[in-house]
Amino acid sequence: MGEPTQRTIRANGISLNVAEQGKGPMVLLCHGFPEGWYSWRHQFEALAAAGYHAVAPDMRGYGKSDRPEAIDQYTILHMVGDLVGVLDAFEAKDAVIVGHDWGATIAWHTARLRPDRFRAAAILSVPYRPRSEVRPTSVMPQTADAQFYQLYFQEPGVAEEEFERDPRATLSAMLYGGSGEGAAAIRANAERAGRTVGVGMVSRKDGMLPKVQVPLPSWLSTADLNYYSAEFARSGFRGPLNYYRNIDRNWELMGAFEGMKVMVPSLFMAGDHDMVIAFPGAAEHLANMKQWVPQLREIRMLPGCGHWTQQERPAEVNAAIVEFLRSLPN
Repeated sequence: MGEPTQRTIRANGISLNVAEQGKGPMVLLCHGFPEGWYSWRHQFEALAAAGYHAVAPDMRGYGKSDRPEAIDQYTILHMVGDLVGVLDAFEAKDAVIVGHDWGATIAWHTARLRPDRFRAAAILSVPYRPRSEVRPTSVMPQTADAQFYQLYFQEPGVAEEEFERDPRATLSAMLYGGSGEGAAAIRANAERAGRTVGVGMVSRKDGMLPKVQVPLPSWLSTADLNYYSAEFARSGFRGPLNYYRNIDRNWELMGAFEGMKVMVPSLFMAGDHDMVIAFPGAAEHLANMKQWVPQLREIRMLPGCGHWTQQERPAEVNAAIVEFLRSLPN
């Protein structure tokens, strides 16, 4: 079937690099942090072979796409606008949206706000979460010694300084630590040491990254790590971190849409070793998701799989997405 090709398009007033493969109805693939279009490398051929046009942008702030400096250019409404702009650039009437991690959050809201353009959603890792009663950062866990990683990301320049010292080591640590095998190893080491691992917590003293070298997870090749490392060495982490710096602003903006549900057919998949599933409140969000996503077809959990769902378990994810796509009305 060949390889995906890349090109630059204009969408929502910025330039986005997109990778694409296949012909047919569009399937729009939205990546998360810290990734890029490349995180969908195992999905292109399967979707193209099934008769779909797979399109994966480097999201705003990533890779070869534009990277606005201002924090206020990374709200959820900017992201929804970007994805509508992708459809317009391809002259596509509509698309099925697929999202992972931050791409999952963006995909949920895109499908919720623009069901006229996004006819279905397949979501990985992050369950739908209705708007909370208070600003999200106000209830994120923190102690005298540690804080939730999303709080650590709030101050401009702090996480950038740590992550950009050695992008390869940063990405290696994140991709291993979030994987199924990495999560299992971290838990085992903590149990042997008699420690409790706080999910997503960052030491105020030592920062986020481990001080020891970690192995490559089995699903990530040296070539894969080389690609990611080169991308982030060139583009940096400011754009990706700016997504987190809009969490409270997004909460404000979504007040206008309070009570709106995701009304399109949807599929949800996650690994049972995914750290996101262990976050505070995640079990409740999973249990109540059907209330907010009435056409949720299935919640599929992948045993032993960590956070990087479509990279760790490509065959299972591809089969589930294609099955879901074929179940949709033409």
